[in-house]
Amino acid sequence: MTPALPPQLHVFVRDWLSANQVVMRSAEGNVLVDTGYVAHVPLTLALVASRAGLDGEPLALVANTHCHSDHIGGNAALRRAYGCRIAVPEHEALLVQAWDERALLLGYAGQRADRFEVDERLSAGTQRRWGDLDWDLLAAPGHAMGALVFYNARHGLLVSGDALWHDGFGFVMPPAMDAEALPATRATLDLLRTLDVRAVIPGHGEPFADYGAALGRAEARLAAFEADPARLARHAAKVMLAFNLLHRGRIELDALPGYLAAIPVFTELDAHYLHKGRGALAAWLVDALCQANAAVVRDNALCAPGDQGAGWR
Repeated sequence: MTPALPPQLHVFVRDWLSANQVVMRSAEGNVLVDTGYVAHVPLTLALVASRAGLDGEPLALVANTHCHSDHIGGNAALRRAYGCRIAVPEHEALLVQAWDERALLLGYAGQRADRFEVDERLSAGTQRRWGDLDWDLLAAPGHAMGALVFYNARHGLLVSGDALWHDGFGFVMPPAMDAEALPATRATLDLLRTLDVRAVIPGHGEPFADYGAALGRAEARLAAFEADPARLARHAAKVMLAFNLLHRGRIELDALPGYLAAIPVFTELDAHYLHKGRGALAAWLVDALCQANAAVVRDNALCAPGDQGAGWR
């Protein structure tokens, strides 16, 4: 069951290439949480301007839960359209200012975003008033080490970004590539266990109310990754390619080994965990994504599925 939300909030549920957007309206200034992927900017602008969004009103602020490409892709376009300020988590602000394409998982992961300037830094342990609601900003590292979640205690409402989905959380780097990521994810789930939450607005998927069950599923997934880092590496490789495929649409099978070899995250995952080599890695990924219904082979190419990759999470 989709939970009821305060009337001044509206969620645009997107897909797995663009994160959800949350419009928070108030006389003090309208706020938008997260902005989708850069390839979807025209749709993002149309949704934000629609009757369900701003409906002709100005936008004061974009606030990002974290700075991965599917959450920041519309930042620059929204600033151009509305002259709004942009706020990002404090520990990612320097990465954005330096445009660190490795730390932000941009060129390093075969993804892209339009560069933007940071106006405000969002610090864990502080509070902001958006949409006539008081939000506690809580550190939620793991999927992104600088990530935040936004929690409104009065309504038991959590804007969770990729720290918690209905059936898991955003992928986490395995220990050989980031030794802090798995322990940080465990700490984040432990923190979320302490909150009285009655409705979750995740970064991907529909808002949901069965918070305890979702946490249980996330904890079970994390335990499996903690027990077997190679499993986590395989998951990360599949997620990365499935995401990139949603943007590209198709990759010729003959070109796939070279494509993977040119993207550092795939070569590092292979070197540390998978040990397949470029040709075998490409063949394994094709089989794995097709078995998960996250891709199909058509006309000698690996193609994004019609359902936008529901099987790759």
